[in-house]
Amino acid sequence: MIIRSAAMPDTSSIKLTRRNLMRTAMLGSAAATSFASLAFANDAEHPLATTRSGRVRGQKHQSLYIFRGIPYGADTAQFRFQPAVKENSWSTVRDALEFGASAPQPKSSENTSEDCLYLNVTTPGLRDGRKRPILVYIHGGAYNNGSGSDPQYDGINLALRGDVVVITVNHRLNLFGYLYLAGFSGSAFPYSGNTGQLDLVQALQWVQEHAQEFGGDAGNVTVFGQSGGGAKIITLMAMPAAKGLFHRAFTMSGQQVTAAGHRAATQRAQIFLDALKLPVERLDELRTLPIAALQEAANARDPSRIENSSLYFGPVLDHRSLFRHPFYPDAPQQSRHIPLVIGNTRDETRAFLGGDPANFTLDWAQLPAKIAEQQYVDIHPDVVVAHYRQLYPHYSPSDILFAATTAGRSWRGAIIEAEARAEQGAPAYVYQLDWGSPLDDGKFGAFHSLDIPLVFDTLLQPGSRTGNSPEAQKVADHMSRALLAFAKTGNPSHSGIPRWKPYSLKNRETLVIDVNCRLENDPRGEERKFYAQAPFIQRGTF
Repeated sequence: MIIRSAAMPDTSSIKLTRRNLMRTAMLGSAAATSFASLAFANDAEHPLATTRSGRVRGQKHQSLYIFRGIPYGADTAQFRFQPAVKENSWSTVRDALEFGASAPQPKSSENTSEDCLYLNVTTPGLRDGRKRPILVYIHGGAYNNGSGSDPQYDGINLALRGDVVVITVNHRLNLFGYLYLAGFSGSAFPYSGNTGQLDLVQALQWVQEHAQEFGGDAGNVTVFGQSGGGAKIITLMAMPAAKGLFHRAFTMSGQQVTAAGHRAATQRAQIFLDALKLPVERLDELRTLPIAALQEAANARDPSRIENSSLYFGPVLDHRSLFRHPFYPDAPQQSRHIPLVIGNTRDETRAFLGGDPANFTLDWAQLPAKIAEQQYVDIHPDVVVAHYRQLYPHYSPSDILFAATTAGRSWRGAIIEAEARAEQGAPAYVYQLDWGSPLDDGKFGAFHSLDIPLVFDTLLQPGSRTGNSPEAQKVADHMSRALLAFAKTGNPSHSGIPRWKPYSLKNRETLVIDVNCRLENDPRGEERKFYAQAPFIQRGTF
């Protein structure tokens, strides 16, 4: 039986058990001494797994085994701006009942630490000889924030529905994962620009090593991720260190056509050092400076016209771990054999621009300035407005703002990737989520990140904006089943949707996901053609 959007019952049961046991332990030293035996006398409820560094104790929930906070690397504070190393071993059984710390990041409500290399496993079986598909989710939040412990990423329903292993991962972010220091003469940090990516490589190596222990198939690993998670996956597809570690890739609103080059990344690093008032000659002091001081320096203004905010950090074409741009000038040859899903939502930018109520009440006089500020493409805003008024005469100024910025920003990267895969003759399955959130009178539509709870089938988890109507559940069924079919066969088609054909340059086949899905050729084709007149500029690459 599939659990419908349970509010993480496994977490609450763990906390309740341990809280009651702690009260028992406080009654006296004898009770305290017997705490471990009281807590975990029932191995059926608290299963054990063996990792390369020691045994871990998890939690049983219905037919699933859940392990949280398993380390796959050592505390990165000891290796700041350097590739991670293997986690330290432990001799006693280690509890894997609570999520590990998230990477240092601004304004996080979670526990954060440089000791952040942890992953979480939800599996239907342990050491049972079954070769289940393994799904590894890489979280979004650009390259700046987020973690694998978001309630929307709960893997229970996927694991139950599909008999698959679901893993979520934490890794280094922002300046700790992507500050490029190799551009300075004599730098002792040659891999600093991509340590966050190399963390993910190490996590995937851990998955390969432990697949059998957790009832999975090391030869069938699907990585999936939304926004920054998708971009990280696309970057991994071009990194030699990641070759052979995954076999399918499912990306949602996350593209990475180009990476930052040496000049751009070094320029940002110099701005960062200037904010710290730290000369290059004292670069080694970065190893021990307080986290808060580093984070404050990262608030310096980014030089990019696109960013218009604090410093951007993302993957770097460093010619040490990343030797080519992820999808420029073509699709990477090393991942040609890997089936790829490329998805976007129809109203992406309502997530970013919808926080300003004024953007929902624009008039025609205000629209051009908003277009110029937010579209990230250098086309005269009056030309943009005129084109959209011709295409969609019924659109309001606000409708045009959201449509034009969506088409000119992340969707451009998705089209480029799909075209590159088609030219390569490699399978790429493209989707466009049209079904919109019914909340707030539907004004946010199919906004950026709406597909996360639909793919995980976690409609009622905190953070989800889908509601739990029958229509929402039907769309979640479409998307979660597509992911599971893709993980098992390399093709996302299933009986609940039309046959999903790979993207071709001739037809531009795209699955439009709604309550009733349909396969369309070149949806929004006139918008695509319009924006093709200007070059696409990836965030952070100049």
